[in-house]
Amino acid sequence: MSLSLHHITRPSSLKENAPLLIMFHGYGSDENDLFSFAQELPEELFIISVRAPYPMQPYGNAWYAINFDANQNKWNDVEQAIDSRDKISNFIDEACAKYPVNANNVTLLGFSQGTILSYAVALTYPEKVKNIIALSGYVSEDMLNDDLVSKDYPHLDFYCSHGSVDQVIPVDWARKTPEFLNTLNIKNTYSEFPVGHGVAPQNFYELRSWLEKRI
Repeated sequence: MSLSLHHITRPSSLKENAPLLIMFHGYGSDENDLFSFAQELPEELFIISVRAPYPMQPYGNAWYAINFDANQNKWNDVEQAIDSRDKISNFIDEACAKYPVNANNVTLLGFSQGTILSYAVALTYPEKVKNIIALSGYVSEDMLNDDLVSKDYPHLDFYCSHGSVDQVIPVDWARKTPEFLNTLNIKNTYSEFPVGHGVAPQNFYELRSWLEKRI
């Protein structure tokens, strides 16, 4: 069975029922980017790193286009984003059917645009995921459905982090996330680190420790 999104995997030390971690890279990158984390993460995790569906020129991939107008204002292609959100939802089902993993123990790990998509997937399809590691991103409400308050989120748990001097996604956008999640009674942890648009070593150690307690 070939899965709908291109990806690479690191098998688990467990032969069956392994906790599943799926990684989603940022704009203009590919599946190899976050995969460098894999060797530093718990060996019982079955890890999948996914390539975004929209190829860019001359290289890299995107979950959705970011367009610039004449005044250098950025706007997201929300239709593409919602399409990617639903592609990821289907991919989670496919991966759980194909690989020896526990469908009730799925963690999403995103960076930047991959984080924006991870939020959208978790808040739209909460029954498919358990933990979300959201690095250097924010909640884009136009990628969510209108019926958020009617959904059931008690099992979800978010680790959110951001660079305090991020020059790509303003830290103010990320600071709104805990309040947004709190209004939906969703468990969350939020941390900032004195870096730009990236993951500091201490950020990685903190997210690893957070994850180890939840798998």
